Amino acid sequence: MKRVYTILRSFSFVLVLLSISCETEQLTFKSTDFVRFTDATLTKKESDVQPVKIEINSTKAPEQDLTLSYSIGGTAREGVDYTITSERGKVVVKKGEYFAYIEVKLINNSNNILRSQDITFTLQTASNSSVEVGQGISAIGKSFTFTIQDDCILAGTYSGTRNAFSVPVENISITSNDCETYTLSNWNISLFTPPYDYSLTFTDNGDNTLTIPEQDEMKGNGVIDPITGVITMNLLFIALNEDGSDATATITLTPDKQ
Repeated sequence: MKRVYTILRSFSFVLVLLSISCETEQLTFKSTDFVRFTDATLTKKESDVQPVKIEINSTKAPEQDLTLSYSIGGTAREGVDYTITSERGKVVVKKGEYFAYIEVKLINNSNNILRSQDITFTLQTASNSSVEVGQGISAIGKSFTFTIQDDCILAGTYSGTRNAFSVPVENISITSNDCETYTLSNWNISLFTPPYDYSLTFTDNGDNTLTIPEQDEMKGNGVIDPITGVITMNLLFIALNEDGSDATATITLTPDKQ
């Protein structure tokens, strides 16, 4: 019996030691600073004339400029489908800031063939070795895919005028799903009172002319300058005048510069 009691005492002593050990052990969570692309993907049409800013973020504002290197891959052709307007292959998170940007400008080489190309940006290194590239073991956000969608020849944004002395109306939009039938939006160039926002459908005839089929008591035709891309539309407003006669108007649409 005494032997059993001794064994029990020893076992109890071991349990106490284990309990003390568990109570005093400290679990330390080590946080790592990292940089990553804010988003994983982005899609734009090639007719978008605004420069695209691809955002990179840092978990901590660096005390000194943090320089990141990146590689470029994908099916899109640099100089044909796009250009890098920021410093190529390098981006800097400025001291005290959290974000940096790779700037891309799309080249509109529309040919009425609708397809897509990709640009893949991959972060490579950071000038501060204590900053990880990508988040976590899987390096989330280390790569970014930018998809460029081909667009139709006449698609894009325009400014419009009724005569040489009128102030251009900006942000007029032309869109199409098949490169044959187009929709003109935001195009009220002092034509309607009150200023209704009509959409106008027209057809590209394939010979630098277009047809505006009858719609909302309007119809007409137009021509396209193949060099400048300027579109001239001749509109007929059916029985619009007070005496019941037709009214006419001519508008000129100038594409925004690439």
